[in-house]
Amino acid sequence: MSIIEKAVNALGKGKESDRAKVGDTGGDTGVIEPDSSNTVQRAESAPVVQNPTGSDSAQGGQVRHDARAAAARPDTSVFTDPESYDPEAENMVKIPFKELRELGMLTPAVPRSAIAEEYRTIKRPLLTNISGDSVTPPIPHGNLIMVTSALEGDGKTFSSICLALSIAMEREKNVLFVDADTAKAEAGRMLGVPSTSPGLIDLLEDENARVADYVLPTNVEKLRILPAGGLHTHANELLASTRMRKLMLALSDEDPNRVIVFDSPPLLLTTEAAVLASFMGQIVFVVSSDSTPQYAVTQAIEHIGEEKMVGMILNRARKRTNPYSYYTYEYRGGPYGYGHREGVTVSGPGQQV
Repeated sequence: MSIIEKAVNALGKGKESDRAKVGDTGGDTGVIEPDSSNTVQRAESAPVVQNPTGSDSAQGGQVRHDARAAAARPDTSVFTDPESYDPEAENMVKIPFKELRELGMLTPAVPRSAIAEEYRTIKRPLLTNISGDSVTPPIPHGNLIMVTSALEGDGKTFSSICLALSIAMEREKNVLFVDADTAKAEAGRMLGVPSTSPGLIDLLEDENARVADYVLPTNVEKLRILPAGGLHTHANELLASTRMRKLMLALSDEDPNRVIVFDSPPLLLTTEAAVLASFMGQIVFVVSSDSTPQYAVTQAIEHIGEEKMVGMILNRARKRTNPYSYYTYEYRGGPYGYGHREGVTVSGPGQQV
């Protein structure tokens, strides 16, 4: 029996006892240690909570996009992360940390919180897989990390944001956060990215554009965001294109200290997630212990290539912090609104923009 099968079977058995239902997702998590083949890593403690979809996040400043000026620059790199940090940059995204804290999320202002410690546990094997150690060699393109789930409401967007913020606290790492859930763009909204910001889809449509033209700085020095961009009728084809593959590999190779974290759509709700998985070095798979059906986990894992390093986060598994109490995290979510992002018009051949 493979490690994945064992993990799925354990998930099915674990639903029977003391796991209380907490909102729509949220709670504590668990991790399976890495193995050499198609591995499931289960973090024994990592609360994953997701943002409510019914309220608006604070919005950052309007993006200034000047492709002509960018094209005139002699720099031929895909994305140059500037050495100097400009807190007054015109297009800076001001992440609404107060709102994130109210949702129980990790924020740099409280680096010793329980959730910060949990994500230190989660990120460490991922970073080890990137750099390698005396026993395990580095994973090819291991700095391309996709966070996904089988279904909506499992906690993957919260987990991807917390993971990115946690890695951005590393002294020798910088993070590019990619909102690759192009139909919903919930991560960008939570982080304060304006809904009209051009991003990944626009970058893939323009053969002459560079990633740097669409990347936004944030009020976290080592964190940059590539928004989802506009809705498109052929988003799947754009994400599966040769241009997408070349851009992702170039991002991976250009800076050994850069970690690219992707917030992906759920594997069973869109075809884009499976396409993205084919480019990744590592995949973090979020499972809700009290609501994700076992069959959904099994089917979703089948969408991921056998050669991929997969880490499983078991969300909402209750963990006893001392003999007399439990701690949990709560989230209330709504349905996926594919094709209905506020302020964004679907584009594509024959579409009016």
